[in-house]
Amino acid sequence: MIEKQILKDCFKKFFGEAKPRFFTAPGRINIIGEHTDYNGGFVLPGAVDKAISMAIRPNNTQYVHLISIDHDNQPIFFEIGGPQPVEQWASYFYGVIEEMRKRGATVGGFDAVFGGDVPLGAGMSSSAALESCIGTALNALFDLKFPKTELAKIGQMTEHNYIGVRCGIMDQFASIFGQKGHVVRLDCRSLLYDLVPFKPKGIEIVLIDTMVKHLLASSEYNVRRAQCEEGVAVIKKYRPEVELLRDVTIEELEAHRGEIDPESFRRCAFVINENKRLMAACAAMEKGDFVEVGKQIYATHDGLSQEYGVSCAELDFIVDIARTHKAVLGARMMGGGFGGCVIALVKKEGVADYIADVKQKYMVKFDKDPRVIEVEISDGAREI
Repeated sequence: MIEKQILKDCFKKFFGEAKPRFFTAPGRINIIGEHTDYNGGFVLPGAVDKAISMAIRPNNTQYVHLISIDHDNQPIFFEIGGPQPVEQWASYFYGVIEEMRKRGATVGGFDAVFGGDVPLGAGMSSSAALESCIGTALNALFDLKFPKTELAKIGQMTEHNYIGVRCGIMDQFASIFGQKGHVVRLDCRSLLYDLVPFKPKGIEIVLIDTMVKHLLASSEYNVRRAQCEEGVAVIKKYRPEVELLRDVTIEELEAHRGEIDPESFRRCAFVINENKRLMAACAAMEKGDFVEVGKQIYATHDGLSQEYGVSCAELDFIVDIARTHKAVLGARMMGGGFGGCVIALVKKEGVADYIADVKQKYMVKFDKDPRVIEVEISDGAREI
């Protein structure tokens, strides 16, 4: 998290002596539960100790004045209710304000300085962290009384309507509802959630960023959604009440295998089994059995690679190295696929060896130096 003093000094430089309030919202990881969200299933994200933070104060006008520390203190100025800013990062502010206004809120003008340390391009949802930080700050600043669930929806709709990304709600939900020492077991259909204790003694979470993103990612995401919907359509002929793959059992899917395209069948089987793996991992966490959690994580990667077809050579390579290290309990690709990060649970005494081995072998194989990110589970959006 960016130091509060840095925000304070920058705010004073641009906006004078008036005392701002300070807010922060974290990025997230996802322990297990991949490609289940748009199928109405479960996910298991956690907020992390990398965040977007902000100094902000009302200015008693209808104008927003922004300074982005991460963009060389670039200033942006726009009117509430006016045209959307051209700069994408300013559009997050604009979008959150407009989504709040759609819900009947009165948002006044404000001055703000913001910056963060959520690694960009690593699949840790820096955009959701920014939306959650803005929403939490404006909710407090103007006493809007939006519940947390509504703030998550406002962030999601900002992505849909002002950024052009039709994301699920997991990222915003984790950023707002995260709690130190816990991960969030979220039902993506009902938005009911539980906080599951996540306190692995002597174990660290290590993210290794492949530093690649293959062009297949966006187009293949839509293909996977369509394949899952194909499976649902077949089952729906026999059980009309079925709306989502979440409602289908593996036995039902097997019973109608002959009616489903073989590739679509594999996609559907992965999602159904992934929900089961998530529940098994949660039960193991509650017992403190992180060896079992690791087994489920490895199984998820195998499913993502072989059944769902969203891994790539770089991700598989890093996971294969993990399997050779006894200190690594589990590793898998994290996120939509075709690049991004591998998440691993690693015994503390083996972290350095695992990282050194991956970096050396990955450089030889792909001529790239992977980025290593060590994170801890942290609290969600809040006033500092």
